[in-house]
Amino acid sequence: MSPGLVFVHGGAGTIAADLREAAVAGARAAATRGLARLVELGEREDACVDAAITAVRVLEDDPTFNAGRGACMNASGEFEADAGIMRSRDRASGAVAAVREIADASELARAVMERSEHGLLVGDGARGFAESVGVGRFGRERVWTAKAQARYASARAGELVADNRADTVGAIVMDRRGHLCALGSTGGVLLKLPGRVGDTPLIGCGFYADATLGAALGTGVGEAIMSRVGCHELLRRAADHQTGLQVAAQQLCDEIHGESEAAVGFIAIGPGGALAIAHRSEHMSWALAAEGSPLRGGLSAPADPNDATSPVL
Repeated sequence: MSPGLVFVHGGAGTIAADLREAAVAGARAAATRGLARLVELGEREDACVDAAITAVRVLEDDPTFNAGRGACMNASGEFEADAGIMRSRDRASGAVAAVREIADASELARAVMERSEHGLLVGDGARGFAESVGVGRFGRERVWTAKAQARYASARAGELVADNRADTVGAIVMDRRGHLCALGSTGGVLLKLPGRVGDTPLIGCGFYADATLGAALGTGVGEAIMSRVGCHELLRRAADHQTGLQVAAQQLCDEIHGESEAAVGFIAIGPGGALAIAHRSEHMSWALAAEGSPLRGGLSAPADPNDATSPVL
């Protein structure tokens, strides 16, 4: 049995100055809650899934982040959320996309994985499934925030550049059995066209988990990550080229950013517990909580995420 760990991120991009402290605090709170749930479950099967949900639900309920309560608005002033989840032990996955006014898209993605025969449900179909299985907290009052309204108005007026704003939240969890779960959730891109779907709910692009390869999550401008099938590419590159996971993550970020100038970031855990975090963006909030180690977190990637003695940034 291996020590459990919970690795979370709050999005790669540009975080407004008034939200930076809260972004780090929120990531640390999510990792802490996720680890507490992991410890509570012990060696139970799929403890990693429960702990990932616990961590991401903290982020979805925190208005600091672009997911759940705090999600950004699309071009019509509406809220459409995406989420995707995958576990390593059998590569089961579930995802939802373009779901209107949902505060807990992560829970609905899990329901698709565990309670349907499908891998991805979208729009009204996803909403209907949620109602049929009794999952999901819906309503504009559950997702609207003054932050989202102000940024929508500023972007529509041309006062705020919508590109490369921090987006997506997520968690990768390794439980005591060594099983992995990757889970991402997002409100998407500010002023996106209604119906736009990014990388977050697309398997291999925004999330991936496999017993042999490990698990990864992407964040940033989805279109740039999708074109590289980012998460699968990262894990496959590390496995095929015998390149360290951290090196592979940074190289891929550099390549994607070099091609597109888009904000991009990844977190990953290898099958043996090696960690990677890399980004090409102004900020990327993150936190790591592991059994027997001090809580760490920051607003940019540490020099070596595998060094438990490295300073908190």
